[in-house]
Amino acid sequence: MPAHLILGGARSGKSRHAEHCAQSHGGPVTVIATATALDAEMAARIARHRADRPADWHTLEVPHALAAALKAVAAPDRCILVDCLTLWLTNLLASTPELPDPPDAQALQDFQRERAALLDVLPILPGRILLVANETGFGLVPQTPLGRLFRDEAGRLNQDLAARCDEVSLVVAGLPLRLKGSPAA
Repeated sequence: MPAHLILGGARSGKSRHAEHCAQSHGGPVTVIATATALDAEMAARIARHRADRPADWHTLEVPHALAAALKAVAAPDRCILVDCLTLWLTNLLASTPELPDPPDAQALQDFQRERAALLDVLPILPGRILLVANETGFGLVPQTPLGRLFRDEAGRLNQDLAARCDEVSLVVAGLPLRLKGSPAA
């Protein structure tokens, strides 16, 4: 089954669309959640997402080692929904100690290793893979070097994932727009 990248802005409906795609799969669903509850507001968001999912869906919380988690749980009959790659990217960049200005390759080696592992494992995974990510390139240019690095890396990751996925959708105002792949789902 193909991998499907689902992009959109904040509160665009991308997660809801991904959940709809997962429900229509018909087999078991595993959600890989990348968010971490660093404050009460984020904890409430995570709880709301959990409550909205069907009770028979299995959830794994994976803030960093995404490729390893995907490889461990992927199966021919299973649908895996990763929500979301942008938070995963945030987790990786935030765990990088003291980024120099400008960031150098040494400072980003853990991030680059995890990113490469994800891109390498994606084409060989069995089953249906749904990847949710924010499209961050429509906004203003961030003022800080870390903000610009994040925006640039999110854009590069989305481009590389789109090249490897059989399907790509952009969700705007709750409406999925097919960018790549068949019109179904």
